[in-house]
Formats: sequence, C-alpha cells, structure tokens
Amino acid sequence: MTTPSLLLIAHAPALVPDDERPALAARAMEQVFPALNLSWTISDEGQFIPLPERDTWIAQELRTGGIHLVCNGDEAFLVSLSGQESSAALSAGRRAQYEVHAEWPSTPSSLPPSGPVLSAVAEVTRAFWGHVTPHAAAVDIALQTSPTLEGPPSPPRGLPPLKLPRELRAPEVPHHLGWINYWSAAATRLLGFPDPSRDAELLTRSRRTPSGGWLVQLTDTPLDLEDPAHLDALLRAYARFAEIGGRDAP
Repeated sequence: MTTPSLLLIAHAPALVPDDERPALAARAMEQVFPALNLSWTISDEGQFIPLPERDTWIAQELRTGGIHLVCNGDEAFLVSLSGQESSAALSAGRRAQYEVHAEWPSTPSSLPPSGPVLSAVAEVTRAFWGHVTPHAAAVDIALQTSPTLEGPPSPPRGLPPLKLPRELRAPEVPHHLGWINYWSAAATRLLGFPDPSRDAELLTRSRRTPSGGWLVQLTDTPLDLEDPAHLDALLRAYARFAEIGGRDAP
C-alpha cells in the first residue's frame, strides 16, 4: 500500500541570473526536516544519482532552463524538492514566477515539520504565497480551476470554482487554499488577515513568520475532505477570504 504524501508548492518572484534562492530552498528544507540530506537527483530512468556538489549542479541546471530536482535518495521514504518557472502569460498579475515544489510521505514523524518546512522554504524564496496539502485533498482542490467540456470548472464537494492563475489581478492573490497556508505580508494585507473579530478560530492555529507573513493552518490534522468537519473548515475559509481564486476581486 502506497503511503499518502504531502505536497508543498510556493509561488515566488521569477528567477534572475545567478539566483541563489533554489539552493537556499534546499538548505532551508534540510535545516528544518529532521536528518534530511537532499544530495541526489533522479535520472530519466528513475535511478538515483549522487550530487557531491549539489548547489553547483542546481546553478548549472538553472542556466540551461531545466527543472532542478533534488531528493534524499531514499526509495523507502522519498523526499524531493524541485523548481520550475511559470511564464508571465500563465501567471497571476501577468508576472513570471518561480514555483517551488516538494513532496514527502505523510507519516506521524513527518507531520510536525510540515509548517516549519513551508515557512522556511517560502521565506528564503521570498514567496508570495504557498501551501502544504495532503495529495488526496490537493486533487479535489485542483479541480476548482479545471475547465470542463461544458466550460467553467465544476469542482466536487461544493467547493467554489476558481479562476485560472493568469486571470488573477496580482501575484499576491492565492490561487486556492490548502491545509497549511503561507501568506506573505503583502498577501495578508490583500486578504485582510488577521481580523480579530472574524479570524479568532483560525488564529488558534496560525503564527507569524519572520518576514511578517503568516502560516494559517485550517485543521489540526491533515486536511481530509472525506471528513465533514474538515470540508466545512475549508468551505468556511473560502467564504471568509473571497478574493482567493479571484472570486471577489475589487
């Protein structure tokens, strides 16, 4: 039986020449995730390849426009981190972005680092926003922006349909919600968070980040949309933050 996984995505400003943020993201993840060493990559044939000079290898991959994927080389507990660029034509605010992706197994020992890993990676990459979400919930959430044959998205479970990223007015507008959400200082201002009168319950599971952003966790345990209480928490958060996904842009 395959172990469920947690997915991390952070949306940050586009890379510039000799940008150190991809290497910094790997170091940040290693510092927070217990005993993690991201010194391997994976070949096209699925073989682990050691990277004795990982940061140099990442810089070389960036110069050739590749997707720089590093991992811990452990098939039994695979942790990966990769990055890719999203063109201005496809990105919120029509500004090119750098997307950071990570994945690791969802186990009792890997859950506590989830928020700190998200915060560390988002902060060093200067992300606008990001999230960590269980894979199963992320599949349903992705359907909020997936057009159907008839036209607009028709997401399951009563989730609201959301606009495509390229239709959003600014890169600080989160595309959607997740289990643990990272919102930069600019994103929190745009969303009006926190509002003590409306966000008291959310604030019990939220904390400030060093740069002035926030980590906002929707549920105590990983988001499970088969659980009515978790689904209700997600729906209430969408109702509270109507600009997420471009549903109520000014």
